[in-house]
Amino acid sequence: MSATFLLLRYSLKRFRTTVLTMGLLLSGFQMILIAVARSIQTSGGFEQLSALLPPFARELLGPSLTSFMSFAGIVCVGYFHLAVMSSLIALAVTIATIPTSEIETGFIDLILARPLARHWIVTRTIAALLLSTLVMLALMMGGTWTGLQVLAPKDVPWPSWKLVFSLAANLGLLMLAWGGVGLAIGSASQRRGVAGAIGGLLALAAFLLDYVGRLWKPAESVAWVSPFRYYSPFEMVMGNPLPAKHLLVLGCIAAAGFGTAYAVFARRDISH
Repeated sequence: MSATFLLLRYSLKRFRTTVLTMGLLLSGFQMILIAVARSIQTSGGFEQLSALLPPFARELLGPSLTSFMSFAGIVCVGYFHLAVMSSLIALAVTIATIPTSEIETGFIDLILARPLARHWIVTRTIAALLLSTLVMLALMMGGTWTGLQVLAPKDVPWPSWKLVFSLAANLGLLMLAWGGVGLAIGSASQRRGVAGAIGGLLALAAFLLDYVGRLWKPAESVAWVSPFRYYSPFEMVMGNPLPAKHLLVLGCIAAAGFGTAYAVFARRDISH
């Protein structure tokens, strides 16, 4: 067990700078969004933007228009912005493919020279992924809290902390789900670059499938296989609670990926 903790500590030291830097950047992004929302609010920009939209557009968007064309709506954008979501999924896949990197470089031979069972290598990777996810979400929520305290107008309703936590939880589970997929792919791959490329292409395909499924009814019959189908920030911003089903499905995807990684890594050839 002590060897496992030493390995986890070593792994965290390898990418701690990346995780902390990315977390601070996303935290700063939350504060910038709040500053932008404050500027629009104080200048009356939300009312002007709504007035510029034609009636048919207001009818098409419905309640979502009111939700997003507001101070609270802009503040919440940081939790489902495409750049934020993409960077976190990329980070999850990168961490999940650590064992593949260790096999590719031959470092796995030094690790297993100690009396350490193979399954602890996968467990270490899962622990590193969980800790990194918690750190990223904590920094993002910290940036939101700091920005609201320092920059938000006093007479404007803030997004509830229940909403912020729900958005962060949904984003975190999406990150873990793709981490599980990346770990399963990496456990069977010889090269980290190949594993990362496959994980990235799968994420892109799943995102496009979900996007098409939301716009084109015939695609709904297969869109349910995409993890992004269970990532519902827009509904939460409009006042709906975070569906327990979405959390369960994303958690099951992550667990299935982790389980597959245990099974495959225990039987694969790790010779370099």
